[in-house]
Amino acid sequence: MDASSPTVCKLVLLGEMACGKTSLVHRYVRGNFHDNQESTIGASFFTVVSEDHNIKFELWDTAGQERYHSLAPMYYRSSSASVCVYDITSPATFERAKKWVSELKANVNNPDLVIALVGNKVDLSESRQVDEAEARAYAEEEGLLFF
Repeated sequence: MDASSPTVCKLVLLGEMACGKTSLVHRYVRGNFHDNQESTIGASFFTVVSEDHNIKFELWDTAGQERYHSLAPMYYRSSSASVCVYDITSPATFERAKKWVSELKANVNNPDLVIALVGNKVDLSESRQVDEAEARAYAEEEGLLFF
């Protein structure tokens, strides 16, 4: 690979069904948002090249349904980064995001793995049920990025 080739960064999104993983990806990749997004089956794959940083992101948007959980290691194995998403209006999705963090730390053999914890659906803040301070403290304790 020559110096001008972008660095490839595999990034996987994990989280409970309907917490907004696909909406986050579509907003980043396509710049749009759809209110009624269909559930992901298995996983969706996108690539984005950041010219500013000379990085090619390979984005894996995984399905949140429990029946697809056994497929997740296939997507997060050899990843450079992971985004664990929860819905701020659903404590169960926050608990599930914590389990994803533990699973990643136990199974991804990459000492440089970057994990971000993302509280999604902030437009629904009047219905918030996951305290931001609690989520931020958890992220800090686990050495995660927090958004």
